[in-house]
Amino acid sequence: MAAALQRGLQAEGFAVDLAHDGEQGLHEARHGEYDVVVLDIMLPRLSGYNVCKQLRAEENWVPILMLSAKDGEYDMADGLDLGADDYLTKPFSYVVLVARLRALLRRDSGRRPAVLGAGDLSLDPARRRVLRGETAIELTPREFALLEFLMRRRDEVVSKAEILEHVWDTFDTDPNVVEVYVGYLRRKIDGPFGRNALQTVRGAGYRLAGDGG
Repeated sequence: MAAALQRGLQAEGFAVDLAHDGEQGLHEARHGEYDVVVLDIMLPRLSGYNVCKQLRAEENWVPILMLSAKDGEYDMADGLDLGADDYLTKPFSYVVLVARLRALLRRDSGRRPAVLGAGDLSLDPARRRVLRGETAIELTPREFALLEFLMRRRDEVVSKAEILEHVWDTFDTDPNVVEVYVGYLRRKIDGPFGRNALQTVRGAGYRLAGDGG
């Protein structure tokens, strides 16, 4: 099920790390920078309850959606009381899961801006919407994920390796795929508007201009 969820969320444009036990999940959550955590309760080595409890004790406020076959009202209350932001029982609707994850992203405005901006270019992660001024731009899930990563790092030079790790979630993909998708993005966010926001830094990588180009 974890692998199926990973594939489904990646198809929606999320970059997904998968941990197979509670200790690994706690380590990843402590040392990674995540927008949201989907946390099963019945995990080997360390339960989801304990993972959530330890993160909150360390004042790590990453949004947590608990996912469990335990559907009793006291089980749900325990998860929420320990600091989870939402609780979904199995079997569940994948559509509902994605909707709840997006709702958590919208509510997480204290940690990150709700809408990312670079000049008149804006990206709303929760609503999956991109605007250049008042003009809506349609992107594929992968294009959206690439633009979101670059906008979170605007004015910074990011390498192809960093992009592959965060947007494709792998180092094994041919690096040339990054060039291809950068080209796709330019034709949508820059070309029609006579702008140059997405810039190539020769020998180093790419940079998204904070002023929108």
